[in-house]
Order: sequence, then C-alpha cells, then structure tokens
Amino acid sequence: MNFPLHPGAEGLRTKLFHIIFESDTPGAKAFDIGLILAILLSVLVILLSSVEAYAERYGTLFYVLEWIFTLLFSVELLLRMYCLERPTLYLKSFYGIVDLIAILPTWLVLLIPGAHALVIVRILRVLRIFRILRLMEFVGEARLLIDALKRSLRQILLFFFAIFMVVTLFAALMYVIESPEAGFTSIPMSIYWAIVSMTTVGYGDIVPATPLGKSITVVLMLLGYSIIAVPTGVFSAQVIRSIREDRYSDEACPGCGHDHHEKRARYCLRCGTWLDEDSEDPRKQDDEKKDDQGKDADKNAPQDS
Repeated sequence: MNFPLHPGAEGLRTKLFHIIFESDTPGAKAFDIGLILAILLSVLVILLSSVEAYAERYGTLFYVLEWIFTLLFSVELLLRMYCLERPTLYLKSFYGIVDLIAILPTWLVLLIPGAHALVIVRILRVLRIFRILRLMEFVGEARLLIDALKRSLRQILLFFFAIFMVVTLFAALMYVIESPEAGFTSIPMSIYWAIVSMTTVGYGDIVPATPLGKSITVVLMLLGYSIIAVPTGVFSAQVIRSIREDRYSDEACPGCGHDHHEKRARYCLRCGTWLDEDSEDPRKQDDEKKDDQGKDADKNAPQDS
C-alpha cells in the first residue's frame, strides 16, 4: 500500500526530505546514485561471502564491510524517518519493510547468543539480499510493470486455475494408466509429473512406461507449448495499456469532445481548441493585441478633410 509522504517541520527536515525522497535536484541525484552504488556493493559482498573459498580467505573483510553497510543503511533509515512528518507511514510501505529486513539480521546477530543459533542466524542473514529490491525505487518504468501486474492479476489467476484443473485431470488419468513402479504412486505425485511435463522441463525422475501414457505425455507437452503465450499476451497488453495511459490524457476537448490527446498537448488534434480550461488561450490574447493595435492605428490615421 502506498502512503503519501510529507516532510516534517520547515528547515533541515524539509531539506533532507527533498534530498532523500526526490530526484530533481543535484543533491538528490547524487544521493540516489550513491545509494544505488552502496546497495550493489553490499549485495556483491553477500554473494561473494557465500563462496566458501572467498569466505575462508576474506572472511574478516566481508564481516567488516557488512557492518559498514549495515551502519550506513541504518543511518539512512533513521534520516528517512527523521525528515518525515509521519515516519510510521514509511515503515508500513513496501520500501520501509525492505529497509528493515535488510538491516535487522545483522543487528540480530548481536542479540542471539550461543553457537546453537548459528543456523537461524544464517537464514536471517540471507534476507540481506532484499536490499536489491530497493533498486526498484529508482526505476521509473517499474511503476508501469507493477500497474500492469495489478490489472492482469485476475486474468492470470483465472488462467492458472484453469491450468491446474487440466493438470489435475491428466494426473488422475496417468495415475490410473501407469503403475506405481513407474513413479505414479499417488495423484499428488502425478500432478508433479504433469506440471513438469506441461512446462517441458522433463526431469526424468517419473517417466511413463505404457504406449498410452507416452501418448498422453506428448499431448500434455504440446498443450504446454500452446498455452505458454497466454499469460505473456495478457501481461503485454496491460503493459501497453499502462504506457498509453501514462502518455495520453482522458480529458475531452471542450470544442469537439475528442479525448485522446497527449498529456503535454496544448491544442486539440482535430479542431485546434485550447485544451487547458484553467488558463486563457494565448491566441486570444494575440488577437486582442492585434485588434487594439488596429484601433490605435485607426485613431492615429489622418482624417480626410
């Protein structure tokens, strides 16, 4: 859920708000670029520290770098909360939750004593990879993709429900045809086989043995190829719709009623009417100036005796 964020009191809090939450000033752009680099470097440290050879050789360096990034992101989160009028709204947002997930595991290491908790700590520290999700905040096109996903969610869910029914029917059929020795020991196991076959992955751990079962497998695989384009088409259509809505306005022309103009358009594409009803058409001002100049010229013209 998105919440409107507003700066706190005038002064330092407002200046910090414009730097941290906006990107239309040199300071704000520098902050965004620095934050992106810090996120990428911190994720790189996490990835390298998971390699055993690097962990044994540079373990101390990775540990120090991780604490540096944790302190840096902790200060950033505190600054974000400080400059906001209502900091709890940010903590309830998507990026606020990601910020907490990214820094909490490192701090929890200090709070969990005993070697028996190392497994839990290791799981929690993997959550630091969530920092990379913060990069979506700096990509304007991500909003179009999110809007397209929201709009196509119902169609995609209906599609997956239909696919699940087809998979269940094929799985039940194969459970009856094939023997348990072939791996079809239950309907859930047959559903697993049907999903693997429909997606054309083909692990080979469950293979039909009868000619009829192989024929059904071929049909299922061909069906998987034919339906893979359905969710892609639905999502692509919604992306195109989002791009059009982001570019075009739904406001109708006051002159002819045409309602498909670019948002930056000043005049109607069909009849040339001024579109901004809150301001005056500059052409009228020019015409009025010309009329005034014509009247002045007529007044100043010498009169015939």
